[in-house]
Amino acid sequence: MTRYDTDLELSDQEMHLYSRQILLDGWDIEAQEKLKLANVLIVGCGGIGCTTAELLARAGVGQITLIDADTIEMSNLQRQIAYVEENIGFYKSEILAKRLKQINPHIRVESKTVKLDEGNAAQLISNQDLVLDGCDNFTTRYLVNQICKQFNTPVISASAIGFQGQLFMVEGDSACYECLFPKEQHVNENLRCADSGVLATTPNVMASLQAHHALLYLGLGKMPLKQKLMLWDGLSMKQRLLAFEKDTDCPVCQAR
Repeated sequence: MTRYDTDLELSDQEMHLYSRQILLDGWDIEAQEKLKLANVLIVGCGGIGCTTAELLARAGVGQITLIDADTIEMSNLQRQIAYVEENIGFYKSEILAKRLKQINPHIRVESKTVKLDEGNAAQLISNQDLVLDGCDNFTTRYLVNQICKQFNTPVISASAIGFQGQLFMVEGDSACYECLFPKEQHVNENLRCADSGVLATTPNVMASLQAHHALLYLGLGKMPLKQKLMLWDGLSMKQRLLAFEKDTDCPVCQAR
């Protein structure tokens, strides 16, 4: 048996752990094995990232890399379900990594207690099968978009503020984040939970949708939100899908 075969094969414990997924009509052992071989980078371990990470760990994504430079604060506990009061003051990515390893010892988890920036973004993103963006600032989102386009790495971006959330996917030659949100029109970094507030459930709803889409992509190759923007309204409980086109003047797509 080759090393690849050994890495691919699910153990008896894993078969038991993932049995409810494997039983699904449309999901089988092959889809589960694809999850085991997947490398996923999660940018931001806040309200969206910590829930997305836990769901992917439970589902069996084989390699999860977490990056976040922030430490845990009391105000985080209202919505960031991976943390408790005794974690205050510790790095989010390290505490989350420990939790994921406790939940699923069959996966590999790596934590980075740094900010994703121009100095490390290429190295972090280039070898990933999928990037999940759940950060809380536009500067990082634009950088993630740029580097993912550069290395042709798919990215699913989720955001949540107040009672509302957004979700979409950039993959291959599709329109990108900057096509949808031109940088010169979205430079206000004050549009964050710390400044505008957020209901405890909003980021967790968006995280669940992000994780769900990630599993569809990694296990089945499905991309329902490629070049489509999902808008979720937590007050009316309405959800809309908006198609958007590539901007022929987009500096990121043109550069690629």
